[in-house]
Amino acid sequence: MKSAPFDYVRPKTVAEASAALAQDAVAASAIAGGQSLIPMLNLRVAVIDLLVDIGALEELRAVTESASGLVVGALTTHAAIEDGKIPDLFGGLLRRVAGQISYRAVRNYGTIGGSVAFADPAADWPACLIALGARVRISGPKGARSEPVAEFVRGAYSTSLSAGEIVLGFDIPRPTAPLRWGFAKVARKSGAFAESIAFATARADEAAVVLAGASLPARLLPAASKAIAGTNADALRAAMASDLDAIASPADAYQRRLYTATVLKAVREMRAQ
Repeated sequence: MKSAPFDYVRPKTVAEASAALAQDAVAASAIAGGQSLIPMLNLRVAVIDLLVDIGALEELRAVTESASGLVVGALTTHAAIEDGKIPDLFGGLLRRVAGQISYRAVRNYGTIGGSVAFADPAADWPACLIALGARVRISGPKGARSEPVAEFVRGAYSTSLSAGEIVLGFDIPRPTAPLRWGFAKVARKSGAFAESIAFATARADEAAVVLAGASLPARLLPAASKAIAGTNADALRAAMASDLDAIASPADAYQRRLYTATVLKAVREMRAQ
């Protein structure tokens, strides 16, 4: 099956791309690597009037390190992160995540910005960046703005982007203390959509547990985040149950066991570091 007809433009600046995306009465979508959007267009799950190719915007590929942290451009590919082409401030977490995304052919083209902007519940980067306390940089007709990734992702395939806005990149804060982390993912086979993804991070007196999956957009688990400071597995399970009641209801018994097991695995890895 092939996509419905659409027009195509390849802007040379962010301003041009923003203007193209902001046109009234035009269903426009930005494309970078296309590893999520193209299949949906071909299946006609998504139908658009205009495809705005932002792949030529080199400023969105910039990666810079500073005393406060790391700025990762939206067009940074999964493969570039997997291959260590950006600074590693997080004990290898970014490389680990990138290396487990789909297949190498997908990682060569797929981008971190596209992953977050598309907000697929089964995507790894939204949950990872929430666990690291990252913020997303956005540019649009009304100027530039920034907000936490945790607030940017509103739900499944839903973000706070408004007409004409483009994701420029991400500010990931440098850990002020040694970072311990755990990452677990469950998929039926290599390269398949993840049914459950969990991250656990801890530094000094800060901790975070983030959960996502094919039917669950990335969400911070507040009760579990507090519970991982202790070592009581029953207390963590109880905290997980409370969080799932709040964010994953109505999850069936299988999903609740799956989510709980994935979080427990991530927490065990984090505690072992």
